[in-house]
Amino acid sequence: MPARFESKIFSPAECVAARAGWPRPLVFTNGVFDILHRGHVTYLDAAAQLGAMLIVAINTDASARRLGKGPDRPLNGQDDRAALLASLASVDAVTWFDQDTPLELIGQLRPDLIVKGGDYDMETLPETALVRSWGGDAVAIDFEHDRSTSKLVQRIRTR
Repeated sequence: MPARFESKIFSPAECVAARAGWPRPLVFTNGVFDILHRGHVTYLDAAAQLGAMLIVAINTDASARRLGKGPDRPLNGQDDRAALLASLASVDAVTWFDQDTPLELIGQLRPDLIVKGGDYDMETLPETALVRSWGGDAVAIDFEHDRSTSKLVQRIRTR
């Protein structure tokens, strides 16, 4: 019997097909989420509170490698990262994108709100302009906990 949270993982095409029946407002965020930590889960819970449903899109392994975080990153594969995110109560759906940005997926999903971490200037993101073109908006959520997967990996490697 598969774990119940597995039903929250959708291919991009399945996610787009299912969105019409999902409650609004629809909130979208994305990232690698390589080693899930307190900063991630606090951020995701805050994002979920901004709407009726939270979709999290993760970078595929190839897309994550192109971000330049290191040749061995991500440490956790796409399927494992998706499963961990889907297991969270604050996350309603998980999907993925293989491009460098989720712009194409956002255009297909048409969320009401996109959310990023507090280190982003939302006004400079093409995703913001796209979502606003159909009346949506974009929000940056300030980091509540100073956590970073890159810092954690560096700390492990120096021990």
